[in-house]
Amino acid sequence: MTSDSWKQDPRLKQMAPEKLNYLTSFADQVTRLSRGQILPAFMSMQADAAQKGIHFSDSETELLVSVLTAEMSPNEKKKLETLRFIAKKLAARSS
Repeated sequence: MTSDSWKQDPRLKQMAPEKLNYLTSFADQVTRLSRGQILPAFMSMQADAAQKGIHFSDSETELLVSVLTAEMSPNEKKKLETLRFIAKKLAARSS
């Protein structure tokens, strides 16, 4: 994520302010990470948010992924989708 252009995405206007604040803070942190650290950080974001009492619905998560991965290469997006799939399966087991 090299620019703040994602913040202008009109789809974000439907999200609650506390979620947008969390997302902005997360995005600021991600800009300081190396490319190799971005995917793991992205995957831990939802767990961290839950600890802070912020819960993203499936549709909000899809929106976040869409917005935040806009500048990723197809290969990076595929890796992220694989990690998300694994995370969902692991979460379903622990439920």
